[in-house]
Amino acid sequence: MSVPDWPTTYGYNMFLFPISKWVGGIFWEHLHRLVASSIGSMTVILAGWLWLKEERRWLRWLGLAAVIVVSAQGVLGGLRVTLYKDELGIFHATLAQMFFVLVSSIALFTSQWWVAEKPAALVRGDQFPLRYFYLGAAVCILVQLALGSTMRHQHAGLAIPDFPTAYGSLWPDISGPAIERYNQTRIESVATNPITAVQILLQMVHRILALVIIVMVASAWWMTRKQLGSQSRLTKISMLWFGLLCLQVVLGAATIWSHKSADVATAHVAVGALSLVTGSLLFLSASRSLKVAQAPGPVEARSQASQAIDEFNVPA
Repeated sequence: MSVPDWPTTYGYNMFLFPISKWVGGIFWEHLHRLVASSIGSMTVILAGWLWLKEERRWLRWLGLAAVIVVSAQGVLGGLRVTLYKDELGIFHATLAQMFFVLVSSIALFTSQWWVAEKPAALVRGDQFPLRYFYLGAAVCILVQLALGSTMRHQHAGLAIPDFPTAYGSLWPDISGPAIERYNQTRIESVATNPITAVQILLQMVHRILALVIIVMVASAWWMTRKQLGSQSRLTKISMLWFGLLCLQVVLGAATIWSHKSADVATAHVAVGALSLVTGSLLFLSASRSLKVAQAPGPVEARSQASQAIDEFNVPA
């Protein structure tokens, strides 16, 4: 909100705003707008390229959907400024995550691997549908990012200033007198709005969901390794996914310990976006690679399972 007008920047055409005026918070906000404009232009070029060169009709329409989403994202960002509505900022941030997944999916669909990959048959009785487990974890991450956006746009700073405890307890006291005491004693480096019981509950839900997600992703890695072997592409990607989630937890804790330092909080959001995209692409890759077979006999089952593992394994 360092620039109060849109689509102009302090009355200037966005692309003609003098560099000499790029100071303080204006630098970051104006740069944000220029990067967003570049992304929008590249998305239009991508959609045009798909319509001219891509034979798969559904993928051409997906490119058009990307243009619609990025346009909506730009409008939401502008309305966030002109209407000064925090609620729009929440949708603006969440839609950005979904757009990131969309364009990353287009990159996957146009890759040589996607076109050339042949599905491998896996026996229904021998494997849990991994792709749905990946999808469930990815959806939880999206909800988690939306929760984080909700907390950020309330501009109340850190609703809970300590971690892993919450006001010194496993579960914080959210009674009226306790909330009043918290507001009297807490020290904020940014944002001075008082906190509420709802904000504290949101922070606790955010923490609990983080624990659920890390368990889900760790389980996904373990199940993938068990069923497909340590050299499987999906196993390696799921291991990377788990590593990103571990880093995300550390950054979340560091955000609290550093009193919401801007660089740490930004890294926390960025790694969250990478985690969402990794889980989403893992689901799509598994959907392309895994095909559940219809209840074969014991001999056929062993043969199909061996074939699936061989096709997923990457030569050392």
